Amino acid sequence: MRIAIVGAGGIGCIYGAALAKAGAEVIFIARGAHLAAMQANGLRIEGDRGETVLENVQATDDPASIGVVDYAIFCVKLWDVESAGAAIKPMVGPQTAVIPQQNGVDAHERLIPILGREAMMAGTAWVTGSIVAPGVVRQTGTYQRLIYGEIDGRMSQRGQALANLCAEAGFAGEFEPNVLVPIWEKFLGIVPLSSVNSLARAPLGVYREEPELWALCEGALKETIAVGRAEGVALPEDSFDKVCGQIRSMPPHHMTSMCNDLLRGNRIELPWFAGKVVELGNKHNIPTPTCDLLYAALRPHVNGPASRT
Repeated sequence: MRIAIVGAGGIGCIYGAALAKAGAEVIFIARGAHLAAMQANGLRIEGDRGETVLENVQATDDPASIGVVDYAIFCVKLWDVESAGAAIKPMVGPQTAVIPQQNGVDAHERLIPILGREAMMAGTAWVTGSIVAPGVVRQTGTYQRLIYGEIDGRMSQRGQALANLCAEAGFAGEFEPNVLVPIWEKFLGIVPLSSVNSLARAPLGVYREEPELWALCEGALKETIAVGRAEGVALPEDSFDKVCGQIRSMPPHHMTSMCNDLLRGNRIELPWFAGKVVELGNKHNIPTPTCDLLYAALRPHVNGPASRT
């Protein structure tokens, strides 16, 4: 089984290393010093699930050199979806499955015009990791799940084969018949957490205890649930209480990747988080005043420091 990890950063490398150890032929698409280190010294995953070392790594920055693969696990940032999708077209054959693992809800929709509907699955990542040195990724937490499914809900042979491989690799490959539900359930937490964290520039324990900031979390969550249901996603009736409970139980030092990007002066994924809720609210004539506010306040920072000059 040939698998390409498209965007071999903190998330993709964790999945790819485990799948390679299980016997798959894994090719990592990376760039810069991280790519050079993998080519020269291999890849090391360290952290809460233990250590995995790949001494001989197939890694490149040229997707066209790889040839057709069985699966492309698509882990790039949301602003790179279209450009990375175009770059991997030579890898996509009649049986290839492309599996987005972004935090938003629309990556698969954005890739269909580029790669075709038959190639596309939908999915989302449940794993946390970051590059701590070139060729070294640190995994945080012991959870590791790859959630994915066919867009039309069919239980395909290619989907089941990947689930079997994930099991051999020691983590859950969750092949879902209604994959939009878990994608949106994750999104429900991402929108309030990423937006209010970035607005406050403070850890969760700080803004969770401020009544006005917590009200923004609750408002953004309610609006996200409303537009998700308007999109036809069967979100559970207890979604609001469940997500609020999850946020209240999270550690006080929690910081989102979007806020960390903002503090580092990098681009942020705001247009596909709160911005997506605003877009869908307009589409369905659903008021989204909280997300409107969060999106407007953070929009000057979307492209990093250059957007503030």
